Amino acid sequence: MIMILIGPPGSGKGTQAQRLEQRLGAVHLSTGNLLRDEIAAKSSLGKTAETFMNSGQLVPDQIAVEVVAEHMKRGEPDTDYILDGFPRTTNQAEELDRILEERGLEVGTVVEIHTNDEVLMERLTGRFACANCGEGYHKSFKRPKSDGVCDKCGGVEFEVRSDDREETIRDRLGVYHSETAPILPYYAKKGLLVRVDGEKAMGDVTKEIETILIDGR
Repeated sequence: MIMILIGPPGSGKGTQAQRLEQRLGAVHLSTGNLLRDEIAAKSSLGKTAETFMNSGQLVPDQIAVEVVAEHMKRGEPDTDYILDGFPRTTNQAEELDRILEERGLEVGTVVEIHTNDEVLMERLTGRFACANCGEGYHKSFKRPKSDGVCDKCGGVEFEVRSDDREETIRDRLGVYHSETAPILPYYAKKGLLVRVDGEKAMGDVTKEIETILIDGR
């Protein structure tokens, strides 16, 4: 099974991918996490990607495809994948089809997590993380149990990701609408696309996606 989660920044696709990974036993591939790993490792690929990510732009197709393809090649042929943050352009979607075809695989389901921009702005501008361990929080939805102290590691310093600042978020949403949203018709023509309401409670969205997978739409 190859499932793709598509949605704008803040739609919850990363969270849903993690929940589905645990429930379905699939491998969650997040291009955002993979690229941040490269940045942390200070690799040449990571340095190139960092420039684009910090300015709210999409990472070039060649870099995104290279990262995902490398991780898929390491897996067993019958591995189930949940892709989050990839593909983001029509070129990436076409390249993904080529990679899968080489392995005798194909995309099974594409889920669009639809969320309005106003809701996304509220979600994203409130996010912050522990500077020590990276544990994520939100000023409205998930504050530390003890104010100013990380629940996970006890750290007392917090930071806002550069790509979660308001100006950058607006740029990211603009890029999503102009670059990523156009791939939805690509999958709709293949009969693979299903839309869910990303403004529902997290658990309800998970159940809806699970129903889609079990019932085959």
